[in-house]
Amino acid sequence: MNLFYLSKSNKAALFFAMTLLPSSLVYSQTVKDTIPTEKKIEEVVVIGYGTQKKESVTGSVSSLSGSALKEVPSANITDALQGRLPGVDIGRTSTKPGAVQQIRIRGERSLTGSNDPLIVLDGIPFIGSLADISPSDIKTLDVLKDASATAIYGSRGANGVIIVTTNRGGKNQKPRFTYNSYTGYQSIFSKYPVMDGPKLAKLRADANMVVNGPDELNTNNTDWQDQFYGLGLVMNHDVGVSGGTEKGGYNFGVAYFQQNGVVPLQSYKRLSMRGSLDQEVNNWLKVGFSTNSNFSINDFNSVSGAPTLGYSPLTTPYLADGTPRLRTVFANLDQTALQTRSILENLGDAYADRTNAFSSYNNLYTEIKIPSIEGLKYRLNVGLTYRNSNSGYYLGTGALNYNPATLSNASIGNSLTYQWVIENLITYDRTFGKHKINAIGLYSAEQTRFNSSSIGARDVPIDAFQYFNLGQAQGEITINPANQGYYKRGLMSFMGRAMYQYDNRYMITATVRSDGSSVLAPGYQWNTYPAVSVGWNVANESFLRDSKFVNILKLRAGYGQTSNQAIAPYTTFGSLSTTPYNFGSSNAIGNYVSNAPNASLGWEFSKTYNYGVDFTILNRRINGTVEYYVTNTEKLLLGKGLPASSGLGSVTENVGSSQNKGIEVSLNGIIFNNPDGFSWEVGANLAANKNKITSLASGQDRNEGNLWFVGYNINAIYDYQYVGLWQQGDPYLNILEPQTGAAPGMIKVLYTGGYNPDGSPTRAIGPADRQIINTNPDFIGGFNSRWAYKNFDLSVVGAFQKGGVLVSTIYGSSGYLNRLTGRGNNVDVDYWSPENTDVRNPKPGGLMSGDNPKYGSTLALFDGSFAKIRTITLGYNFDKNAIDNLGVSNLRLYVTVQNPFVFGSPYYRYSGMDPEPNSRGNENQAVNSYKANQLVIGTNNPSTRNYMIGLNLTF
Repeated sequence: MNLFYLSKSNKAALFFAMTLLPSSLVYSQTVKDTIPTEKKIEEVVVIGYGTQKKESVTGSVSSLSGSALKEVPSANITDALQGRLPGVDIGRTSTKPGAVQQIRIRGERSLTGSNDPLIVLDGIPFIGSLADISPSDIKTLDVLKDASATAIYGSRGANGVIIVTTNRGGKNQKPRFTYNSYTGYQSIFSKYPVMDGPKLAKLRADANMVVNGPDELNTNNTDWQDQFYGLGLVMNHDVGVSGGTEKGGYNFGVAYFQQNGVVPLQSYKRLSMRGSLDQEVNNWLKVGFSTNSNFSINDFNSVSGAPTLGYSPLTTPYLADGTPRLRTVFANLDQTALQTRSILENLGDAYADRTNAFSSYNNLYTEIKIPSIEGLKYRLNVGLTYRNSNSGYYLGTGALNYNPATLSNASIGNSLTYQWVIENLITYDRTFGKHKINAIGLYSAEQTRFNSSSIGARDVPIDAFQYFNLGQAQGEITINPANQGYYKRGLMSFMGRAMYQYDNRYMITATVRSDGSSVLAPGYQWNTYPAVSVGWNVANESFLRDSKFVNILKLRAGYGQTSNQAIAPYTTFGSLSTTPYNFGSSNAIGNYVSNAPNASLGWEFSKTYNYGVDFTILNRRINGTVEYYVTNTEKLLLGKGLPASSGLGSVTENVGSSQNKGIEVSLNGIIFNNPDGFSWEVGANLAANKNKITSLASGQDRNEGNLWFVGYNINAIYDYQYVGLWQQGDPYLNILEPQTGAAPGMIKVLYTGGYNPDGSPTRAIGPADRQIINTNPDFIGGFNSRWAYKNFDLSVVGAFQKGGVLVSTIYGSSGYLNRLTGRGNNVDVDYWSPENTDVRNPKPGGLMSGDNPKYGSTLALFDGSFAKIRTITLGYNFDKNAIDNLGVSNLRLYVTVQNPFVFGSPYYRYSGMDPEPNSRGNENQAVNSYKANQLVIGTNNPSTRNYMIGLNLTF
């Protein structure tokens, strides 16, 4: 359990803290409510190319068991990870079926390169996503966070490492069959808060800018979201068999997942197959393999509810004869084709949008015990990956278009990825009395090859062809060079790590890694970096060894360097772009250098200091960790602008730096532990990360085009600062806003200029008044609690965030849903009028900037604080005596509700919506105004509340 923010209003947190008072722990009276020290189970964590007792780990490692992941039934592990591990931030990029979420470990480091962590599956670096791994197949998940822990994976682990270990069969294990299943439905958490008919009619009257279109009547009141969104269905079935002989073990299984979204036509289906085999050939040779393959179908991912939100509620979905209205004109300006559930579902062959993907991840190993040298082993790991994706899109003549004669169009796309990894490891592991030594050496090589292609066509003769034979198209067939791709990249590495432990009291780990990357310039491709960490088990010293209060107390510190090859292949060569031009009387396409080559392009470097305290107290009832870290990243890869005289726009160079520093706290407690009665376990975690850019190219302190500012976080926003609305009688309105049309009721922003002796401003508000706004939260965290009484158990998992800036594009300028003109529907806001002045939104039809109120972008920013319950699960475990006669060893039924409650969120109170983002910053809005890594609330699929019933069966 991790500590979390306590305030007078946070009664749940206060109660949680009170339950940890020693009186509730020490004075339990039942005999069974104890945890004898002599029966303790040593917790083991995976640290990369090996395992280690948690008590002996000197780096920063957080772990989560497979059973804990199963507390949140989901097709994607990231949903179960949210709020469970300190320093691991799961950002929701989409709520569509099959979506992959953004993972950040201890913040962002790189400005232009990837900030995604490395995923390792069963010991081999994994180029897939966590969505490719069935949660029911996971035994443990370990996260390596500091450089002393991640250095063993080199440049691939610069952003942290997530190690996934799957279930395997055990020796002499009788065959065991498992069946895990759940099914349920999803409903939208809340509708987007748009105006109804009477409110839109009043807005138009107040704005006095547009009038009703021919299809609109003020007496109509259509809720277009009711015509579009519906219930989503979800189901999962997982069957597995495992066992073992005297010389080995096996584990095989198959899983099927299906989700039909709340958006019409959208669905995601995935069939997964897995297997592992370990076999001792003799007393010195062991071989084995594991495979994880899946086939997925993602249908109609491009369908969006965004157009629906702008439909006028003054228009009806049906014509006078009862047939669906396919097209409409509203506000005398906008013509649109309507998209309702019934319209989309009736399109048949006239609409197709599907992506099929097949992935196969395969690991093979051979392990040899070196004769005559006890503890010495050689291991060969081979990883083979194959990923293929095929997509097709078709829209028939006039379908979903205001012009019924619009030609049909179709496209297909294909991508193929191959990867191979070879690792040679030699390990030595021995104990000599009080001395324990573990050493490992590695040589590895890997190569990844990718290619993709895309073709488009117009005027397909019949709908039945869809995208399956574009050669039959009667119109143009397009092969856009920008939509074709190829690259090949390789990495070669050497690594050595030594761990020494004396008397289980003093520990040291030292690692040296050297990587050579093909994507960097010759002479700069190799980098060698060290890492070292030390630990002191204070509780094992004589003065604490017999303590009944302190069971474990370990101090540790570490320093390490990592690096990041955060550029695309061939960047060192520069890049060419094309441009059309007239050559005499004909047209031609020319090539020009758009990005200069750089023969000295090298690595980004990160240096991390990490300090931690691990403790277990009160007869092992409470355990926790406190950590502090500082990571400085140097030689960031950025585009540096070149003078116009060079004829080039920019060149990629190693310039710039950033810093992440923070604190992490985790705490877990066992309040009661009576297996035959009442048990109660609690846990929480908290992490605060301060991220900032410390330097940019050419000594700049800002790069406004990319929204980078020295001293501010990577995802800072540059905009005016909202301070309210101008009111009647304000003496400075005409000075600060001198343009024609400025009047009371318009947005008032912060003025940063000087003042005259009489107190009046010296100038009008202008670009110089824009502010740099940090968006990162003060801290994030999560909490969980599990109660059990006899055969019943109840678990709750939650998350929280304090501070930060939440960007909701539906309220700002980029979403075109808060124009306050009456052109199209508007979000339901309370706006200014002479009789209603104490409000947030400006007067309708007031001073405009383009299609939006001036400074309208400031209305998109909200306090990002929230606390929410992610999952509540109630389960019943059938009595073993009752099911033994059926040959069943375990039978459990459970019901789960996900995303049921939100607390303490200013945005939720204002809008009624889920305060967590659902889009990347460069998507799902009319005008892209934010960076991709800046997660926002846009017009993507709305958040859902999920209800499920599940079954776990073992026999």
